[in-house]
Amino acid sequence: MTHEENTMEKIVSLAKRRGFVFPGSEIYGGLAGTFDYGPLGVLLKNNIKNLWWRHFAESRDDVYGIDAAILMHPKVWEASGHTASFTDPLVECKICHMRFRADHEDVLNEHEKVHGTKSNDGLWTDPRVFNLLVESHLGAVEGEKSSVYLRGEITQGVHVNFKNILDSMHPKLPFGIAQIGKAFRNEITPGNFLFRLREFEQMELQYYVRPDETAAHELFDYWKSASMEWYRALGFSETHLRFRQHDKDEMAHYAKDAWDIEYDSSFGGWKEMFGVHHRGDWDLSRHSEFSKEDLSYYDETTKERFTPWVIETSGGLDRTFLFLLMDAYTEDELGGEKRVFLKFAPRVAPIRAAVFPLLRNKPELVAKARGMYDILKKEYAEGRIGKVLWDDNGNIGKRYRRQDEIGTPSCITIDFETLENDTVTLRDRDSGEQTRVAAAELPSLLQQ
Repeated sequence: MTHEENTMEKIVSLAKRRGFVFPGSEIYGGLAGTFDYGPLGVLLKNNIKNLWWRHFAESRDDVYGIDAAILMHPKVWEASGHTASFTDPLVECKICHMRFRADHEDVLNEHEKVHGTKSNDGLWTDPRVFNLLVESHLGAVEGEKSSVYLRGEITQGVHVNFKNILDSMHPKLPFGIAQIGKAFRNEITPGNFLFRLREFEQMELQYYVRPDETAAHELFDYWKSASMEWYRALGFSETHLRFRQHDKDEMAHYAKDAWDIEYDSSFGGWKEMFGVHHRGDWDLSRHSEFSKEDLSYYDETTKERFTPWVIETSGGLDRTFLFLLMDAYTEDELGGEKRVFLKFAPRVAPIRAAVFPLLRNKPELVAKARGMYDILKKEYAEGRIGKVLWDDNGNIGKRYRRQDEIGTPSCITIDFETLENDTVTLRDRDSGEQTRVAAAELPSLLQQ
């Protein structure tokens, strides 16, 4: 086992043990490509979503939010090209009958090593086309149900609402429509924990611009910078992030440009996490053609009518979650003992601070600690600090190690000195240093 594989195993184990992520339907043997987010996972995931929404939507006057339906009219997927071209080449091993994507050569090579043979020896069936859309059926009577698809991406829910946003909000170009939501893909080979899933969540902004090369290029560069800025603000190490421009043979035929923010992962190098794509007028033109609705824009100032171009920023929430775990995972030595901790930036950490009574069997300490906990809980409820946790289980050293392992930046201990002068011990996760601070200063310190 390589060091990288070992690190991934440790992260998967920690995620389950500490309530971040559980295998989907585990008591029934699991379902490949699905995972359930536990109590801490939900907190971390919501922090990511809330920060994305504030940065890309809430803080801006030119972006409107929507929440489109997962089930959409089948013709949506015809217009977008998904029913015709949203496919992967599939091959099957003639020995074990496992199926793989024919374009994943590294996976095929590993499988060939297991069987001691090569593809030209007849190990694989001929490639077949495999559609990634997940099909479902609607209707009350068996045999009379109509076929629909669970959306393969959340993008199209924005474009089919373009006219609704024009008519209801009367925006001026350029403007964007933002959305966070679930998408589904019938992946042949899901894997690498949360990286390739069959059910996943996306964070997307479709930004509509005038069909002008110079203006569109400037806005494309702007959204590239804004996207990287957001990822760095999550606390990612700058050396683990990079931009990569798509090669010509990677891009869709309609694309004018495409760049990915990639993360230097522990399971095979640089992996895609976020995309910035110049989609031209493909989306609105196709939906206008297939729906027979006019999805053009009329500029009152210039008296022109045209179909806007789209600059898309699209990120995988689950991948961002996974790479944050990877980036934060740290092993070191503190006080002569080895420890594992998650070095989350405070703004994304699922727990911002934990409050301890030094001894759980001393009523006066417990009462004082409960009072401090209630004050900080109110600060959290009013949105001024992150989630606060109460912990009185085990000795103080074990509590510190437990909070380190889930990434809690600060631990607050109420001890006998607190009863005398109303100061508490504030412990820093990364350094382990402890300082005495006035209890009244804690809310502002945690905000900072």
